[in-house]
Amino acid sequence: MKVTVIGTGYVGLTTGICLAYIGHEVICADTNESKIRQLRDGDVPIYEFGLPEMLAACGERIRFTAECREAAGAADIVILAVGTPAKAEGAPELAYLYAAMETVLDGIAEKAAPTLIVNKSTVPVGTGDKLAAMAASRGISERVEIASNPEFLRQGSAVPDTLYPERIVAGGSPAAQAALRALYGPLLRQDFSPPAFAPRPTGLASVPFYAVDLKSAELGKYAANAFLAMKISFINEMANLCDRVGADVSAIAGMLGSDSRIGKAFLQAGIGYGGSCFPKDTKALHHIAGTSGYDFKLLSAVIEVNRFQKYVLVGKLRSALGTLAGRRVTILGLTFKPETDDMREAPSLSIIEALLAEGANVIAHDPVGLRAAKALLPAEAGTTLNLDEALQDADAAVLVTEWPVYLNYGGRTYRERMKRPIFVDGRNALPAADRSWLDYYGVGMRAVPSAALST
Repeated sequence: MKVTVIGTGYVGLTTGICLAYIGHEVICADTNESKIRQLRDGDVPIYEFGLPEMLAACGERIRFTAECREAAGAADIVILAVGTPAKAEGAPELAYLYAAMETVLDGIAEKAAPTLIVNKSTVPVGTGDKLAAMAASRGISERVEIASNPEFLRQGSAVPDTLYPERIVAGGSPAAQAALRALYGPLLRQDFSPPAFAPRPTGLASVPFYAVDLKSAELGKYAANAFLAMKISFINEMANLCDRVGADVSAIAGMLGSDSRIGKAFLQAGIGYGGSCFPKDTKALHHIAGTSGYDFKLLSAVIEVNRFQKYVLVGKLRSALGTLAGRRVTILGLTFKPETDDMREAPSLSIIEALLAEGANVIAHDPVGLRAAKALLPAEAGTTLNLDEALQDADAAVLVTEWPVYLNYGGRTYRERMKRPIFVDGRNALPAADRSWLDYYGVGMRAVPSAALST
């Protein structure tokens, strides 16, 4: 099939490259000409595991252009994968999506063959109907099908999530559903050759295909992210209670996760969720409910819990140090999660601002995200690419992002490098064997005084 993807962010670029890898002829189009030049040179502008290797494997099946109108006219299927950032009140900004749709309609206006326009952006219920109305206003609705095909990718593992999805959702008419079934056929059947760096999971022989109506597909994406966010906020509330009664949240999470009705995923207590999806989508779903006349009380609580959770670490530091004024505090990790350079809604930013407000001297390290972070960090915050330098003479270290370099650094090495071995673990991720070297503070876990320090 001939496929054009409008938008070369995380979703659009990963989708386009993976579709080309499984055999389709793909054009990735974007109005950002500098990004297109990078991609033509084989340089992937985002940090995402396996994406450069996948692009190299696609050969001539994929090309890049800034001419979005012409790219749309050349395709059997056009995929919209543009940003829908949150407005101040929580509603998603759809101006980019509608502008992209107008460009696509311009490109297919004189085309005789039918075109399937697939929305992959996360949008409010009813957006697909509005896209269909835009086609109808041009008098070409009989040659246009509109579909919703939400993505469920995790940044840092977007390539495996695309090649080996847990489900593919197709919202739209029977004709649109059939076209999407054909587009994703190799993924549904799992009959493509997997890349060496991302082998097929053992036992995966096929992928479920959910054919639903447009509105259910649109709402389903929000529902999935909101439910996962709810699990995170719930375990964080349990962690906060554990801190007060002396229980261990990791033990509680283990008990919960062993229940097949609950599952282990997203029960890792810490500083809450961030990134490009959960914060935006929970707020958007809350706004959708409110404008529909429904008070979504549970979702309100999820959002509120997450908003305050990141400041738990500041309180732990204050308890450990007595005062933060003049203390050198090392921030380990800036991106919202490992294996990405994405700083959107990263908890590190709020934590650093709070520490600076109390007079701390902050030095931040991240193995990948410093370039993206520097434009967002307060001027008073220091940064370094040298981990040893970041930890030198620190009064405390705060693990914000669980990059492997921090987990493998070694408790003894932390203690020897720092002025005081105070370690606040915002992810409860430091290996247990390393904690005894440090004055260790987790989230929802009893503080562990350093055994090595007392000898």
